[in-house]
Amino acid sequence: MSQESTSPPAAAQADDYLERRALRRGSAGWVLLTGLGVAYVVSGDYSGWNFGLAEGGFGGLAIAMVLMGAMYACMVFALAELSSILPTAGGGYGFARRALGPWGGFLTGTAILIEYVLAPAAIVIFIGDYVESLGLFGLESGWPMYLVCFAIFLGIHLWGVGEALRFSFVVTGIAVAALIVFALAALPDFSMASLDDIPVDTAAAGSSSWLPFGLLGIWAAFPFGMWFFLGVEGVPLAAEETRDPARTLPKAIRWSMGILVVLAVVTFVAAAGARGSAAIQEAGNPLVEALQPDGRATTLSRIVNYAGLAGLVASFFSLIYAGSRQLFALSRAGYLPRFLSLTSRRKAPYLGLLVPGTIGFLLAAVSGNGARMLNIAVFGATISYALMSLSHIVLRRREPELPRPYRTPGGVLTSSVALVLACAALVATFLVDVTAAVIALAVYVVALAYFGLYSRKRLVAKAPEEEFAALAAAEAELTRD
Repeated sequence: MSQESTSPPAAAQADDYLERRALRRGSAGWVLLTGLGVAYVVSGDYSGWNFGLAEGGFGGLAIAMVLMGAMYACMVFALAELSSILPTAGGGYGFARRALGPWGGFLTGTAILIEYVLAPAAIVIFIGDYVESLGLFGLESGWPMYLVCFAIFLGIHLWGVGEALRFSFVVTGIAVAALIVFALAALPDFSMASLDDIPVDTAAAGSSSWLPFGLLGIWAAFPFGMWFFLGVEGVPLAAEETRDPARTLPKAIRWSMGILVVLAVVTFVAAAGARGSAAIQEAGNPLVEALQPDGRATTLSRIVNYAGLAGLVASFFSLIYAGSRQLFALSRAGYLPRFLSLTSRRKAPYLGLLVPGTIGFLLAAVSGNGARMLNIAVFGATISYALMSLSHIVLRRREPELPRPYRTPGGVLTSSVALVLACAALVATFLVDVTAAVIALAVYVVALAYFGLYSRKRLVAKAPEEEFAALAAAEAELTRD
């Protein structure tokens, strides 16, 4: 009997390929997805942002926060439209693939992966530091602690996406409630004079009490202004596990951003006004520092301290989710080794969880430098923001008739603002940590070499993002004919 007569048809082979790489559909509604969007970010309210005070002072960081908030707001409105057009697990990679071609898709997906693999590695170090500072069970920060964190939370993700998102929602709720408690507790000690108490560098151009490091300090504070919002763009990565994604994703993205804006303003102003910008600019735990000016712990400061740990856990947990879905989509389409997109009987991408989890654990255990890894993550994030915003502009110009269940307010003007600010934030990373930017570029070069020399010739045409792009090419061909 001939080989042709015994082999399954090509369509059957394609169906089998995708069936072995299927996620659990309909596991999340807009409420859980809103919680996921807040969970990505909430740890940034508890620590990290305050280092921007040392770069720009209160005024510089405040302006940076407003500009970066505008960038994220414009970008998430653009992403809401894009996710309603192409609701797949590829998220930003899928959007860029249609708009910018395979190279643009890979550049965007790789940048997102850099962000979502490095950020959990950084946060697990901060979790270890929190646990040690709280004296919980006498535990110390180090690789055993990091291993336990990755093992427990990867295990929950392997159990199933519904269970994972519900766990994240509960922990995020605790962290958000504690931020509200913190703001109310800090209110009696609030003083306008405390906001601008950092000594002025008179040699800096444009320096004043509000801008103690001058106008350049605003730009240097960009990466820290981002920490109030970094990660919210990951909501579309849950598209294939969402009920009615064309309606649910835009709603969840908008609600997430609205909540994060409120939390950012309240946290920033309350912490700086209660204790003073100078006192918290280098604090590892600025909210706790703001509640104990004499250095003695109070009941409220302990509550906020424990809630800070909850916030770190929420972001750590949700970023693992985001990284696994981006890796899953790139692998399913052949940009990365295909075996990484295989899913378990519970429809969890087990290798997409275990491989980046292992890399994250090793990075944390070997380096122990959480701040540098976060700076590398920020570098990757800003590249992806620029490319996703550009994708919105290109698709609006090239395919104006494409069905759009949700349309971005302001159209390309909105995404153009996001593009310009993302490019400015990318350059600002070199002002803060040149080494981190160079490391991120080196990772990028290796990834691009792999794609250019190997994987671009082995893409999977039946993957949803590739099929969507192929349809666009076919439609363009018909139009030319």
